Amino acid sequence: MKPIVVIGFLGTQLDAGQGAGRWNKWRPTVSLAQHDDMVVARIELLHTRKHTALAELVKADIAAVSPETTVNLVPFDLEDPWDFGEVYTRLYDWARAYPFQPEREQYWTHITTGTHVAQICMFLLSESRVVPGVLAQTSPPRKQRQGDAGKVALIDLDLSRYDPIARRFDADQRDAVAFLKSGIATRNARFNALIDEIERVAVRSRAPILLVGPTGAGKSFLARRMFELKQARHQVTGPFVEVNCATLRGDGAASTLFGHKKGSFTGAASDRAGLLRTAHQGALFLDEIGELGLDEQAMLLKAIEEKRFFPVGADKEVESDFQLIAGTHRDLRRDVAQGRFREDLFARINLWTYDLPGLAQRPEDIEPNLDHLLALHAAENHRVVRFNAEARTAYLRFAQSSEAIWRGNFRDLSASVTRLATLADGGRIAVALVEAEIARLRWLWKHEGMGTSVAAAGDDVDLEALLGEEKFAALDLFDRLQLEAVVRVCRPARSLSEAGRQLFQASRTQRSVVNDADRLRKYLAKMGLDWAHVSADARP
Repeated sequence: MKPIVVIGFLGTQLDAGQGAGRWNKWRPTVSLAQHDDMVVARIELLHTRKHTALAELVKADIAAVSPETTVNLVPFDLEDPWDFGEVYTRLYDWARAYPFQPEREQYWTHITTGTHVAQICMFLLSESRVVPGVLAQTSPPRKQRQGDAGKVALIDLDLSRYDPIARRFDADQRDAVAFLKSGIATRNARFNALIDEIERVAVRSRAPILLVGPTGAGKSFLARRMFELKQARHQVTGPFVEVNCATLRGDGAASTLFGHKKGSFTGAASDRAGLLRTAHQGALFLDEIGELGLDEQAMLLKAIEEKRFFPVGADKEVESDFQLIAGTHRDLRRDVAQGRFREDLFARINLWTYDLPGLAQRPEDIEPNLDHLLALHAAENHRVVRFNAEARTAYLRFAQSSEAIWRGNFRDLSASVTRLATLADGGRIAVALVEAEIARLRWLWKHEGMGTSVAAAGDDVDLEALLGEEKFAALDLFDRLQLEAVVRVCRPARSLSEAGRQLFQASRTQRSVVNDADRLRKYLAKMGLDWAHVSADARP
């Protein structure tokens, strides 16, 4: 067993006592050396100079009861022993200079003696492992008898050792995850794992977070829930500020985000704070961050890194400390490669990046979301609406099939449920109503895709330009025709997943694990291409 070394303050009241009668009194520092079942090798006893005489007496008494214990008296004068800053700084400096040898000795930090300020500072130093080891709390015997040392309780701040605390933490995390999902029982394993990690990052980090996913996948909703979770943990005091960067154009973009000084440009009739300053001590959600201009991107990078920036027309910087949450449906890696997005800004916001799957990639989540949306409709309209059994089966059969592309993701589903609930007579959604809604969705998605699909059909695919002369010449006619058809589908699609759903619409239903994007990515790679080469944005 390693020798025990105790670090603690002299108790100017509890350790005091004169004459033989002092041995009838429980004294916490002396009691450390009075236990028959343990031997303290050394005590580092911190004391003020005006209490040196008492410290010397305590040292002598410890030597009398435990000759094996060495007591080092450590003068520790303070101008104000109730000043947290002074006490912590002095203790920190002392601890940093102390020759700890945890491989050879075990350290106990005695927190029974000293002022409340000193005890709290000792706790903080132990928790941060500046002082290694455990906390030691001594307590008197129930009935005072001479020589009775009372008890010593050891508290290890490694909370993983305490099952009840670990269970409490696990319960808190489950509550937080449920909060982020708004109580919806998500069945998709990938989405569950993603939300679990987002919860940990949301409550432990203030670094930028990037949410990637198609329109309507829930980026804005999740960003707000993350903020509300931090707010519930008292980690933010400012507001949640949201802006869609796709709505910012021209000179107004910088003014909206960073503010401006009166008279800095035509129409600037007064000073404007800007959204970054409004988000001070809170969270700023920049949806569609990929739509920002390069100048605004440079200004944003400075604001993230330095917490200060120049408003438009200002010659003096202002400060704002906010957490950035960004959202985009674009592949910012491709935008960086093509010079449309700053590489340094992408590196700064790419620490925590989460790709939110669209609704069509989470067919198992359609049913619980269907119930959730009906419950919301009932709460808002004071009218309960339910499916009959046949209608529910028919709707889910279509909604979870490859035919349902859910182009607008949860917005499409929400609109669909709203229509059904509004038109339901007697609060019952019948088969005829479901059939009409399915026809409406088919028409909607076909209508939305007509412009792009017609354009794609007539689009001349130049495979030789895509592949290069040598690779093109090596292709059989069969492979050329197949690849041309694939590229025509890819160009109007918004993502690999959307293109994959169209290309593998039959075989995907026979797979236990559906990953259309990965299948398409591997096919393109086999042909020497990637998504950046074949998407619409790659065309000149």
